[in-house]
Amino acid sequence: MSDAAQPTAAEVRAAAEAVKTALDRHLAAVERRSGEDDPAVYDAFNQLAAAAEAYDELLYDRYDEVTPFEIPGADDSLPPYTGPEEPNALSVLIRRDYAVAEPQRLMAQARRIEAADDDGAGVEASGTVHGALGLLFGEFEADEIASRHKEFGLEEGDSTLWVTAADEAADPGEWLEAPFEQADPQRVVCRFDVSAVFDDEFDDGLDDEEDDDGTGDGDVDVDVDVDVEELEEDLDTDLDEDLATDADLDTDEDEDDDRDEDGEPVRPQADR
Repeated sequence: MSDAAQPTAAEVRAAAEAVKTALDRHLAAVERRSGEDDPAVYDAFNQLAAAAEAYDELLYDRYDEVTPFEIPGADDSLPPYTGPEEPNALSVLIRRDYAVAEPQRLMAQARRIEAADDDGAGVEASGTVHGALGLLFGEFEADEIASRHKEFGLEEGDSTLWVTAADEAADPGEWLEAPFEQADPQRVVCRFDVSAVFDDEFDDGLDDEEDDDGTGDGDVDVDVDVDVEELEEDLDTDLDEDLATDADLDTDEDEDDDRDEDGEPVRPQADR
């Protein structure tokens, strides 16, 4: 950023004052809260988050410094629940993303579906990825595809599941034209997200863990193998020494058998 575009010191200080004011308002709203989901607390929270984020940006632009606060994004949390305490109906909203990793595998699966379908004789929808996807999702339930996605040449992406509360069940066919248009975040009872982002963060933490010598856990097996080899060598050496000792004993015993009681060699005598 150029010097002309940088915020002034006065602007940074004004942003800091705005954070202080937002802090006071948030604390006052918390002290006066009327329940767990008080909208006044929710609004004060959002105002504090916005003020802190603005101050953080100006502080960085002017002084190349940051604050120790992490401002949660809109996608990281849901607004307070305002739906019925005892819902009479609910909707389950599911989105799963896939990448077509192996088009040939996908179309091969579609050809198998066509071959097993007598009514589809002469219709070769499996010749294109678009047609193959239509055959695949027309034949299998979405949950089965999720569990067998690799078999169908697909690669999993992010997925999310929202359970929303309703006052009453919708009439048949009422929402089919726009199934997700009426989703109200404030009526979400629970939400479950799956993303590779979480796996990457977890893996990064594991990769940072190393042994005292700077190597990974894979070196442990090498050390164990060396110890075993040394142990085997020691055993072989001890065994050779034992065998040598036994041989010496056998020799001594044989020599003792060929001597008389005075220790002199016994002369062989011919049978008479």
